[in-house]
Amino acid sequence: MKYKNILFDFDGTLADTREGIVRTVQGTLERMGLAPAAPADIVKTIGLPLTECFRRATTTPESRIEEAAQVYRDIFPLLALDHITPFDGVLHTLADLRSRGIVMAIASSRHHISLDPLVEQLGISRHIPLSQVYGEDERLRPKPAPDLALSILQGMNLQASETLVVGDTIYDLMMGSAAGCHTCGVTYGNQSREQLATATPDHIIDHLPALLSLIDQVGAG
Repeated sequence: MKYKNILFDFDGTLADTREGIVRTVQGTLERMGLAPAAPADIVKTIGLPLTECFRRATTTPESRIEEAAQVYRDIFPLLALDHITPFDGVLHTLADLRSRGIVMAIASSRHHISLDPLVEQLGISRHIPLSQVYGEDERLRPKPAPDLALSILQGMNLQASETLVVGDTIYDLMMGSAAGCHTCGVTYGNQSREQLATATPDHIIDHLPALLSLIDQVGAG
């Protein structure tokens, strides 16, 4: 068995977006005249659709959830972009994987209006083109449902048995497993090793460059 394809989550896996997300959620609540949320509660929802963040982490009335999501998207470039960076070793790792012929894609709950500019701004698009960046799609059930992963596999003609899903939350891992893929959790994002282990991933790594030796080990096994 050999991993020929990798589907990466974005927030908390490739990019450190935590501060930018917290700032934007709080800014949204302030503009809407609502009470601020606890930052820890916001962080717990990273990886879920934006509407779920406001539903679970804030006191936003259900009737204003969609409004909050739209305000968030409008102000995200103003409040968040200066506070988002790729994690250490990400660009080097992606370059190495590309040189090996590994097919890569991004499977994110983030809307394309913010996802695509970030992929370009952070230099990730040099290794994963925007045509292989998949974001929020209203036609699909969100993570942890397998829909997004299955859509990517079908659209890129990839075999699930040869595909590794890499993410920092149980939602990513559950999506990958349900789609028939192998999974790898990363501990440097938004959930702990103990939390990730509850989704029974095939692998858990502490920094993204460890993916390179992992792929070598699996290929030689």
